[in-house]
Amino acid sequence: MHPAASLVVEHALKNLHLVAPIVFVLLATAANIWAPVHHSLLITTVSWAVIWLGTVFKAGLWSGGSRSRKTTSWLAGGFLALSQLCERAACDKLGIWAAKGLLPAVVVLLSEREFLSKHIGLPSYTSVRDDSSGDGTTSSEKSTAHPKSFRLLAFIAVSATAALAVRYTISSTWALALSSVIFTATGLVLFEGALKDSKNNGDGNRGFMSANGTFSRRSSLEGAHKDRHLASLRDVAAVMVVLCGAATYLTEPAINPGAISWQPAYSRWGANWQAFHYHRTIQQCLLMMFVNIVINVSMFILLLQQSSVTVSVLMLSSCIAARLSFGASFIGVWFTVIYGLAASSFIFNSSPSSDGTIRTPLRLKRIMFGVTAMSICFLFMRYASDPRHHPTHSTTPDANSFDALTPERPFAPVTIDLGKGHPALQLIKSAEKDFQDLLDRQSKSLEAAVLEYRRRHGVHPPPHFDKWYEFATRNGVQLIDEFDMINDMLLPYWGMKPSTIRLRVKNALGFQKNALVGMMVRNGDVVKVEGGPEWQQQATAGMMKDFVQYLPDMDLAFNIHDEPRVVVPNDALSGLVALARDKGIPAAVTTQSPRNSFSSRPSDVSDGKRFEEVKTSRFNEFAHQQTWTHARLSCPNDSPARDYEDQGADNLTSYATAPLNYIYNHTAFSDICRSPSLAYTFGFFERPNAFNVIHELTPIFSQSKVSSFNDLLYPSPWYWFEKVRYDESKDRVWKNKTNSFYWRGSSTGGFSRNGGWRRQHRQHVVRRLSALDKAEVLVNSGNDNSPAYEVQDVNRKDWQPLIDVKFSHIGQCDDGDCDAQKEFFEVVDKVDREDAWQYKHLLDMDGNAFSGRFYAFLRSKSLTYKMALFREWHQEWLKPWVHYIPLTLIGDEHLDLVRFFGGADQQKDGPKEGSNGNGNSIGEQKAKEIAERSTEWANKVLRNVDFEVWFFRLLLEYGRIIDDNRDSIGYAGP
Repeated sequence: MHPAASLVVEHALKNLHLVAPIVFVLLATAANIWAPVHHSLLITTVSWAVIWLGTVFKAGLWSGGSRSRKTTSWLAGGFLALSQLCERAACDKLGIWAAKGLLPAVVVLLSEREFLSKHIGLPSYTSVRDDSSGDGTTSSEKSTAHPKSFRLLAFIAVSATAALAVRYTISSTWALALSSVIFTATGLVLFEGALKDSKNNGDGNRGFMSANGTFSRRSSLEGAHKDRHLASLRDVAAVMVVLCGAATYLTEPAINPGAISWQPAYSRWGANWQAFHYHRTIQQCLLMMFVNIVINVSMFILLLQQSSVTVSVLMLSSCIAARLSFGASFIGVWFTVIYGLAASSFIFNSSPSSDGTIRTPLRLKRIMFGVTAMSICFLFMRYASDPRHHPTHSTTPDANSFDALTPERPFAPVTIDLGKGHPALQLIKSAEKDFQDLLDRQSKSLEAAVLEYRRRHGVHPPPHFDKWYEFATRNGVQLIDEFDMINDMLLPYWGMKPSTIRLRVKNALGFQKNALVGMMVRNGDVVKVEGGPEWQQQATAGMMKDFVQYLPDMDLAFNIHDEPRVVVPNDALSGLVALARDKGIPAAVTTQSPRNSFSSRPSDVSDGKRFEEVKTSRFNEFAHQQTWTHARLSCPNDSPARDYEDQGADNLTSYATAPLNYIYNHTAFSDICRSPSLAYTFGFFERPNAFNVIHELTPIFSQSKVSSFNDLLYPSPWYWFEKVRYDESKDRVWKNKTNSFYWRGSSTGGFSRNGGWRRQHRQHVVRRLSALDKAEVLVNSGNDNSPAYEVQDVNRKDWQPLIDVKFSHIGQCDDGDCDAQKEFFEVVDKVDREDAWQYKHLLDMDGNAFSGRFYAFLRSKSLTYKMALFREWHQEWLKPWVHYIPLTLIGDEHLDLVRFFGGADQQKDGPKEGSNGNGNSIGEQKAKEIAERSTEWANKVLRNVDFEVWFFRLLLEYGRIIDDNRDSIGYAGP
C-alpha cells in the first residue's frame, strides 16, 4: 500500500470514534437520496449478506457468546428487517421520514423502562452503562446523577418532525412509518444489548462527548470480546439476509433489460436506451450495496463504542439532510438548526464529565424552548389560516358572467354591449371571475375530494385514489378536482365488457404497421416497450416512473402519428353511452364498500414477454385524402356538420360575439360538429399528412385530437421530454420587447395537392394577416372611463408595423403546390426559436396537430395568442382570456385584438411613431398582466410532475374500466 494511503488508514483507525459518525451520516444521507426504492430490499439483503460472510470468516459459523446473546441478536435482526419491510411497503421516502423524528425518543423510552427490560428482554439504557467506570460509581448512581433531559428529547422530536414534514401523507403510510420507527428503535436497543452485556463489559464510560465537548474515544474491536461482538453482528446479519431476502423474492421486481420503472436516460453511442438504462440501474444498485455495507459496519461500530441513542440521532440527521436536498425551504432549514442544537445539547447533557456533573446551561434550554414554542405556534397559525386546510365541498360553477344579447338571426354571433368597454376587456373580466371561482371551490382534503368526485360522476373514485391524492397534493397540484375530461372520454367504455376492451388493444398492438407504441405493465412495472420513436418510448415510460407500482397489469397503445386515430359513428357511440349510463355505471353505484385494489391479471392478458401477432388490421389508411366525411361521423345527426348541404352554416351563436366574432366559449369553438366550414378551411380535413383511422371504439392514447374523435388524450411526452425548452436567460423583460404580433413557422397542417393549400388553416391565417385589403376594427372615440367603441374600416397596410407573421419553410406539398406557395407568400429565412422572445405578442396555432411551442410561449414574458382546434389534456387547466388570447380561424378579430393589446385602439390611421406598447391604456395594461399571469401559472401547472399527476389519474380510471370486477372496486373514502 502507498505510504500516504497507509498513513490515512492508520489515522482513520486511530480516530475511529470521530470517523465512524461522520462516515455514517454522509453515506446514510447519500443512500436516502439515491437508493432506488423499488430495489431497496435487494440492496439491504446483499449488503448484509456480504457482512455475514465476513463475520463468518472471522468469528465462525456458530460459535461466540451465550444463548441469550444469540437470541437477543436474532431478535435485533428481526426487528431491523421488519423496519425495512415497512419502508419498502410504503414505497414513499418522504412520507416515511416524516415520522422518524420520534426515533430517538422511542429508543430512550424502550431502554429506560424497567418493565420492558424485565419482561421482553430489552436492556435498560442505564444497564448498558458500565457497572464500574473507573471512578467508583455504579451505573445506577450515574443514571441518578445524570437523568435524561426529556425536554430536550421533546425538542428533538418536534423540530425533526417539522423539518421532515411533507405536505400530505395518507394514513396507511403513517402507520407503516410509525411501525418502522418502533421496529428500528427496538432493533437498535436489542443490538446494543447484545454487544454490551453488562456482566461481560468493562470498557469504561460510553458518553458521546467529553466534558470539553470533544468526541471521546471508545473501546475498539480489539480485545477479549472481539469474537463475541463479531458473532452478534453475524447473527443480526443472518436474520436480515433471511427475512429481507424472502421479501425481495416475493415483492420486488427483477432487474432485467425489460424493467423500466425509473426515469429513462438518453442512450449513448447509439446503444439501445432500454439496455443502457438496465446497465445504469445495475450500477446504481451495486453502488448502493457498497454504501450500505459501510453504513451497517459504521452502525455496528457506533453501537459498540457509543449507544443506540447516538445511532438514532445520527440516523435522524441523515434523513433531515436528505430531505433538505429534495427541497430546502426556510421552515425546513430553521427547524433543522433547532434540531441540531437540541440534539447536540441532548447528547452533551447525557455524557458524564470528569467530575460527575455536566448539564446544558438552563438559560440555553429556556432559549431553545422559547424559540421552538414560537416556531410551532407560527406553523400552527399558518396552517389554521391557510384556506387550503379547511374542508369544503365544491359547488356548481357559476354561470358565465359575460353579458350577451340575443343574436339578430339564427346561428349569428351573440351581441355585446360596446358601451361597457372593448369586447376583449369584458371577456377578460368574465373569465377572470370564473377562474377565481374555480380556484376557490377546489377540494381541500381527501374526504372532500372523494365527495366531490361522487357528486360529479356518481360512483366511487377508482382504486388507489388515496395514493393519487397523496401524489398530487405532495407535488402542489393546483386544481385537485378538474379531471372531468378523463371521465368524459372513458364514459362510452362503461358500455363495453372489459374483456372486449382488452381484446381490441391486443389486436391493435399485434399488427406491426398500425403505427403504435405498445407498452406492457406487469406486477407494478413497465416490462416492455415496443414500436415508435425512441424519445416517445423513453418519455412515456418516464412519466409513469413514480406511480406505475399502483397500476394493474395492462397493455397500452400510444399513437405515434400527429393526427388522431379513433372516430366512432354516432349511432354506435350513442348506444354505448346509453348502456354506460343505464347499466354500467349504476352497477358500480350499488357497491357501498368497494375494494381499494385492482384484480389480478386476467387470463387473456399475456405474461408480458411479447405482443401476440395478428394478421389483419381494423385500421384504414387515408393519407393525403380528404377526411371530413370520416371525421364528422360521430357528430349528432341534427348538428350543422351533418347537414345534407355541402355549405352548411356555422353555429356562431355557440361561441362567438359580434361584431368581430371574438371567442367567448372556446370549447364550443373547437367543436367541429358546430362548424361545417372547417371542411374546406382546416388542413386536417383537407388532406392530413397521415390518417390511419379505426371506427370501432378502441383505447388509443393520443397527444391531441379534434372534438369528434374518441382517442384518449394524455399529456404529450413531447413536453415532458422538453423537446421545445424555454430558457428564461434568453428572454427579455416586457418593456424591452418589440410591440408586434409575431409568428414564424412552416406550412404544416395538411398535405397540399391540386391547390389544396388555399383550404388550409395556416395559409389562411398568414394570408389574412398579410393582406393589403380593408379590415374592420373597433375604434374608441371616448376613453377608458367612458368608452365609445364603434366599427370602422381601416387599411391593413397602415398596420403592418404591428404584424410580423411569415412562413419560414414551405413543405408537405407536391412540387407544383410548393412552388405556388413560395411565389404567393413572402418566405423568410429560418430563425432561432429564441427570436420570438423579442416580441410582445406571439401567435401560436395548430399544425398537423397541436403546436409544440405553446408551453414555451406561456412560460415566456410575452402575451400568447392561440388559434387551435386540436384539443389537449390541459383544457380544464388553461383558460382563454386568463392565460392566453383565443383566436378564431375566420380571423375578423385578429387585427383588432393586436391593436387593442398594443395600445392603439383609439387610432384609425396606423400606430403612432414610437408606440411601444408600454403605455397606460387598459389594453396595454391587460396585455402585460395576462403575460405575467401566464408565466406564473405555467410554472405551477405545466411542470413535468403535473403531467405525471394527470397521467396517473387517467391510468387509474382506465385500469378500472378494463377490470372484470370494475363494479366492486374503487375507493370509498378515508
